[in-house]
Amino acid sequence: MSRKRKRSRMFWREQGGAQRAYADFRHYADVGGRREALIVPGDALATTDIEVAEVLAAKRLAELDQLRARRQGRAVHGLPRETTLAEFAREHLVAKAKAGTTTQGWVAESEHYLERALDFFGAHRPLDTVTVADVRKWSEHLHTQSNGRGGTMSGGTVRHHLNCLSNLFRRAQAEEFVPPGYNPVAALMEKPRAKPLEARWLEVHEAALLLEAARMYSPARGDLAMPFAYPLLATFLLTGGRAREVLGLEVGDVSFDRKTITFRPNQWRRLKTAMSLRAVPLWPQLETVLRAYVFDADRPPSRLLFPSYRTGEETMLTDFRKLLDMVAVRAGWQPGEIRSRMFRHTYCAARLQTLDQGAPVSLFTVAKELGHGGEAMVRRVYGHLGQVRHRAEDVEYRIEAFEDKLKGRLAALRGAV
Repeated sequence: MSRKRKRSRMFWREQGGAQRAYADFRHYADVGGRREALIVPGDALATTDIEVAEVLAAKRLAELDQLRARRQGRAVHGLPRETTLAEFAREHLVAKAKAGTTTQGWVAESEHYLERALDFFGAHRPLDTVTVADVRKWSEHLHTQSNGRGGTMSGGTVRHHLNCLSNLFRRAQAEEFVPPGYNPVAALMEKPRAKPLEARWLEVHEAALLLEAARMYSPARGDLAMPFAYPLLATFLLTGGRAREVLGLEVGDVSFDRKTITFRPNQWRRLKTAMSLRAVPLWPQLETVLRAYVFDADRPPSRLLFPSYRTGEETMLTDFRKLLDMVAVRAGWQPGEIRSRMFRHTYCAARLQTLDQGAPVSLFTVAKELGHGGEAMVRRVYGHLGQVRHRAEDVEYRIEAFEDKLKGRLAALRGAV
């Protein structure tokens, strides 16, 4: 007489100085079964109690039996295939990465959002059992979670989480894991929104002061510091480029003959949209700064205009907030008060005050230089009106023009050097 096969096999592992319970559910691999720790809800580690372990194993077996029965019943009745939230989340992220339509950074961010969804809904939750009420509760839960800066998640951050989950359900519909139209996120009536706040930016005289502080900045450790504070900030303020656009510029993108800087995709980064491929004027002030920087005999050769060598090889710089803080504090700002997003708005505000062949520059020209396909974003988001009115042929932030206005802060800056 053949021996009846056991439905699961419990085993123990040494962890944290104690023997902890695990179970082998690999004979349920078709519904997500694998070797799993037997963890009491709310605990971080597997249980050490054999009776508790037996109860947890029996409960998990019942879940797997139910999943298998549901899957077999759905196949008989011709219903969409069934999968768990964790299984399909893995497939979804792999498919996004292979498609190449999003950056690796955004795929990683999507994975982070979906991990929070798995923690809330449960990794083994069947995909087609997530309801609108469940999504609403998750949204409310996310609003209570820390944002890492002493507060809780904003409406905009929560909306990113919901959009990521909604994108997963769209793929699930396309691959017939849920019925057509099944998307509990899309059906949610009240979705959180980011609060509409005007972006911070710098007046022309403030930008001039910041550039002067960058020009005078001398790092304490030249072997460790970024040696290009002045040309980096000048490029941001005098092109209006997005952070990754500027940080991914190659030396060949700067044309001193044609007086242009070209933002184009390369091996370091892609551009945000098709309209982001563009050439912007190389303004005289920026040309002077970059000529001195690019043709400096002491500058090591590199493809990138502002390279990083933290890994020992040339890579794209990704974070220069400490450099910004060191420069900004010398000019009278607080740490964290100046960030690169402000520079794009500052450029737009200054550019709107310039002349084009004797007439005020058109909104369409400014929009093209910012990489937009139309004027709407300039009107609605970027078109700040400064308190200091000026009309000039070029965008420039000359400290000499504001010596009287900035007398006190300039004295403090020059005295601190």
